[in-house]
Amino acid sequence: MLAHALLILSHMTLEEIAAHIKACAQQMNSRYGHVVFDEWAVISLAENKARVLFYTGPRNDDFLANFVRDLGSLRAGLKSGEYGPGDFEFARHGTGTGYESFMVIGQSLYLICNNTAESMDAIAKNPRWLGAQVPFVELADRVRANPLVVSWDTKFFTKN
Repeated sequence: MLAHALLILSHMTLEEIAAHIKACAQQMNSRYGHVVFDEWAVISLAENKARVLFYTGPRNDDFLANFVRDLGSLRAGLKSGEYGPGDFEFARHGTGTGYESFMVIGQSLYLICNNTAESMDAIAKNPRWLGAQVPFVELADRVRANPLVVSWDTKFFTKN
């Protein structure tokens, strides 16, 4: 019972997860030799409404507008409810703006990762991909221990 209580009390804020995401992206890119995912977004699907809470990437205006189409083969896993905080899935054949990965980061909260130029299959063919996954798994472990919790005073994403 004590462990369960600690889990509830231990959570990340949006600012904390954003910092962890940026660090993960830098570490992955360094290990891979170039950009693995050029698009990282934290989204909320609470109340069946997609909202972007954090975004970094080349499609500031188009990300949410194309969300349903770009989700592609990841849609079933995202909607299944079978995943808990820190769990993730990759789409091997996502191309262009089709998303390569999602990670559950909290209740109805997800991290979406995408490479708008290469498919996950192409990324995985690089022998450096294996080492580049380490920071991603470490991020998943952090989220598993401290999932994101969004409260009424959370500052949401604003366009630059």
